[in-house]
Amino acid sequence: MNTNQSTILGINGLGRIGKLTLWHHAGRKYFKEIVINVGREVGEGLSDIVHYLERDSTYGSLAAFLNGFQAPPVITDVNEADSSLRVNGIPIKILRQFRNPKDIQWAQNKVDIVVDTTGQFLDPNQAPDNPSGSIRGHLQAGAAKVIASAPFKLKQGASMPEDCVTTVMGINDKDYDPVRHAVISNASCTTTCLAHMIKPLLDYFGIDRVLSASMATVHAATGSQQVLDRLPKTRAKDLRKNRSIMNNIILTTTGAAKTLQLVIPEMATIGFIAESVRIPTSTGSLIILVMNFQEELNKKPIRRDLINEIYQNTAQNKDSYLIYSGDQNVSCDIIGTPRAAAVIEGHETHTRTGAININLAHMRGIEKEVLETIQDHVGSIQVTQAVIYGWYDNEMASYVNLLGDRTVSIAESLA
Repeated sequence: MNTNQSTILGINGLGRIGKLTLWHHAGRKYFKEIVINVGREVGEGLSDIVHYLERDSTYGSLAAFLNGFQAPPVITDVNEADSSLRVNGIPIKILRQFRNPKDIQWAQNKVDIVVDTTGQFLDPNQAPDNPSGSIRGHLQAGAAKVIASAPFKLKQGASMPEDCVTTVMGINDKDYDPVRHAVISNASCTTTCLAHMIKPLLDYFGIDRVLSASMATVHAATGSQQVLDRLPKTRAKDLRKNRSIMNNIILTTTGAAKTLQLVIPEMATIGFIAESVRIPTSTGSLIILVMNFQEELNKKPIRRDLINEIYQNTAQNKDSYLIYSGDQNVSCDIIGTPRAAAVIEGHETHTRTGAININLAHMRGIEKEVLETIQDHVGSIQVTQAVIYGWYDNEMASYVNLLGDRTVSIAESLA
């Protein structure tokens, strides 16, 4: 296992992604020390933070996660006086004083890289000294690099700063330039899965054969849902967010289509639609991807077996984050699967091929002389619609594991 005995990792926020990021790096043991900013007092002291860290309703106990069901406790040396402890032997320091990134004591603790998991500071154009906080505040506070565990949110009409980049490991991680980029978005869990489902198909068929594409994610609950119905906040527009996730399927939105264009720019040429519904499960989500391809006379017909073969070949690459499965899975089966950006459910891949008649007179760029040579101005093309199912553990296995790889790769670029 590769380790780095000089780099210190900072984690801002200790929600779902922050906590599981600590679990990931506690097992990986790449960083020599981890500093976590909570930004407030928790419960009655450090012991309550330890209680929160060592158990999880979805993934079980930290000790069993790291070392199996017979493992002894892995959190030791808890010291309230200096707010420190050890997790699996790694020194951990907890900061509880500041919430604004610019005020966090990264420099004093010699933190090199910060993973911001709060989901609060996502506008990279926000000034570092903004009173409400800014992702750039981490740089002002002493970090060399900061990684956001969510997509950037730019204001209407704003452009992406030159020192920012959005990457998904295994798709466009090489777009990161260690000299130029200081603020990195790790996209979202849904974009991560979607990108790994689409990229193998684009590599094989090319973007020119894709006529249209759409997706729907059947997504596990997140912290944005309510346990029980409650009154909407002032000026809230989406009343469904205030309904109980425990007993409802809730229609919502996803920015996966927009973020996908940042990691696979060719997708900007396609009218891509992305939809999302939330369901009452704690993790384990599903993307249903629909793509329409134009058949070509001199090319192999696009059928179910070919689609599955493309994914099987991709999954066999040792550097791939994609897994192909011929089993009949349910969502619990893929929770915790290592290095699984997407698990293709090959058993459910479907294709249908048919002819589409097009009135060429309504198409731009066709000269009148050409139209007159075509009977009734009608052309016919063969189109195949493919439906592909891809599972992803939207918390640990898909998102946090790839976030961990992104963090380590950036740390290595600092050496």
